[in-house]
Amino acid sequence: MRRPSHPEIPLSPSRAHVRSTIANAVLQPDELRELRIVHKALADVNRLRIVRRLAAAEATVAELVSQVGLSQPLVSWHVGRLRAAGLVMTRRSGRETFCRLLPEAFNAFGDRQAAILGLAVPAGDDTDREKAAS
Repeated sequence: MRRPSHPEIPLSPSRAHVRSTIANAVLQPDELRELRIVHKALADVNRLRIVRRLAAAEATVAELVSQVGLSQPLVSWHVGRLRAAGLVMTRRSGRETFCRLLPEAFNAFGDRQAAILGLAVPAGDDTDREKAAS
């Protein structure tokens, strides 16, 4: 019995793959990596739903499960990503884990992001703020 022939698989990576690998290997500034963590944490719709729920009030993971409609392990995993980004704080009480949104972290992140990206408006310069708003 004869085996069907398979197209040859190239042994070397494509040029695009090599460029991508080199771009990822280049030293990336820490402050941009810091921004990336928060952006990635907020890039998921389920995490945004959790943030929106926690904006109303502190909640247990069980309450988040019923509100968001995901499994407990998945909600815990999403909360972990939000914690890693510094946007949510958790505390244990017996068998329950309580989650609390840190609104001050959002404000601090916005200010830090503006400064890192060069978008900061000097304090007290209201004319520039008005121009930026229009």
